[in-house]
Amino acid sequence: MEQRSRREFLGLVGAGGIAGVAGCLGGSDTVSVLSAGSLAQVLETIGEGFSAGHDAEFRGEFHGSNVVMQLIEDEVKKPDVAVSADVDLLRDRLYPAFASWDVVFAANEVGLAYDPDTELGARLEGPEPWYEVLRSAEAGAVAISDPELDPLGYRALQVLELAETEYGVDGLRETVSERAYREPDEPRLLTGIETGDRAVAICYKNMVIDHGLAFHELPDRINLSDPAAAEFYATATYTTEDGYTARGSPVSYSATVLDDADNPDAGREFVLYLLDNPTPLETNGLTVPDRLPLAAGATPETITERVGG
Repeated sequence: MEQRSRREFLGLVGAGGIAGVAGCLGGSDTVSVLSAGSLAQVLETIGEGFSAGHDAEFRGEFHGSNVVMQLIEDEVKKPDVAVSADVDLLRDRLYPAFASWDVVFAANEVGLAYDPDTELGARLEGPEPWYEVLRSAEAGAVAISDPELDPLGYRALQVLELAETEYGVDGLRETVSERAYREPDEPRLLTGIETGDRAVAICYKNMVIDHGLAFHELPDRINLSDPAAAEFYATATYTTEDGYTARGSPVSYSATVLDDADNPDAGREFVLYLLDNPTPLETNGLTVPDRLPLAAGATPETITERVGG
């Protein structure tokens, strides 16, 4: 499978050349949502419910969150709602030029999707440490999302760095990173496992549930799910080619309505609907802990009232 550069991929997105993108953005009778690819399936489900009860029809488009931010910054896309898998990324890239608030609505964890019928998958089901299985993998057997395009990609590398520190496994991140296939289109990360081209993918838990694959859970100390481990997570970093440095942090999803949205009222209604309907999120493997939702910035009163400030 061909690996594309960041610039090539963004060019294809801007030209409308990516297959599998749901819907189109824009329209006064729609609410357009440009979202992290890992939420594609669950947001389509939530979007159907929203459309059934509101005047605006849901239109979703899904990419890696880095791509989402870049498309907005370059004014290639102007959605009503932007959703990121990295809260800091959204605030660093969209505040204050494009957005002035956001609300964190769900959390996730990173683990390993795998095919149990492969040699690596069978070993993951045995007593051997997961990091040793990955470190011994042949080139292309393990897939990660492209860290230049997607927080899941740099989180995969951060997880490996945390494991390297926690277990004293020198060179783990570099070894796995050099041999891994880097998927530029996040929603297609697990396709290689389904087709037999890959044995393992480092991914979010909800993506595994979406695809009905086997999942190897990682310890909370490693899987970027535990706020109590945030200080340790932050020791693992990744700097993109354009100079953005992402520090490890608990995986959280954040949504905002752009300041110049074509349909801001529908955008706010969609965010409220998202907050009021956590069940689909939890059914799809995400979590909505008691600390969420949590708003930041100049949050509209309707949102603030719903989340308690």
